[in-house]
Amino acid sequence: MTKKIVFVDVDGTLVSDDGLVPESAREAIIKARNNGHQVYLCTGRSKPELYESILSIGFDGIIGAGGGYIEVDNETIYHKKVADADVVHMVDFFHEKNLDFYLESNGGLFASENLEAHLDSLVYGDVENDPIAREKKINNPHPFMESLTYGETNLYRSDVNKACFLENKDVPFEEIKKEFSGKFEVLHCTVPIFGDDSGELMVPDIHKATAIEFLLEHIGANKKDTMAIGDGMNDAEMLTYCETGIAMGNAKEELKILADEVTKSVDEDGLYLSFEKHGLI
Repeated sequence: MTKKIVFVDVDGTLVSDDGLVPESAREAIIKARNNGHQVYLCTGRSKPELYESILSIGFDGIIGAGGGYIEVDNETIYHKKVADADVVHMVDFFHEKNLDFYLESNGGLFASENLEAHLDSLVYGDVENDPIAREKKINNPHPFMESLTYGETNLYRSDVNKACFLENKDVPFEEIKKEFSGKFEVLHCTVPIFGDDSGELMVPDIHKATAIEFLLEHIGANKKDTMAIGDGMNDAEMLTYCETGIAMGNAKEELKILADEVTKSVDEDGLYLSFEKHGLI
């Protein structure tokens, strides 16, 4: 069969809500690559969020930061960063509106002042008063929490790929979107515990499909040989761009409508089943 080029989202597709890669997904990717197919990560995450538990599976390359940077065979072939003035704008706005956030760069994830306490309550519970929550934080820390850098006094950074903010019920998502109109693409976040009105600020006119197009040209591959699989609305462009677009069973309903087909959820071996259906394994 023709060798395929497959683009795999991370959160909700490769990785479950508890941050784990199902063994079936790991097996499917390894088998597909052993059969001569290429498999690329295509994620909203930046480099520091791609933990060893993910990278150890083995991939032909990475599209990260929602299309903001591209690696092929460990070589960076594209990297688009946020303009310095736009970083100042969003940091000042987040502080003014009491929105907890973090800035993503390939050198680290840099947290706002109150983000750690906010995330502790979402991930572990009441760590101040609940011994079980406190024990969970100490003895079983979430890898994402450990990947964040806290205590930075200057968040006016010049190496920012994108930013993520947590939901604040007092600040409507549409207000944030309006504030950054023309400056950023403001998308709902794909991490459920961050809240329905949490979001990401992306560099405009850059998304997963633009990165895939750039990558295909770089490696001399044909769009007709592509497949993509995802679950969030930041996967919409790549699912419609690629020859075959597959939505996970746990995907947003709007994404399922756009997809060519829908597989099972991440916890029901959806990635493995889709690879099996299309003869990759």
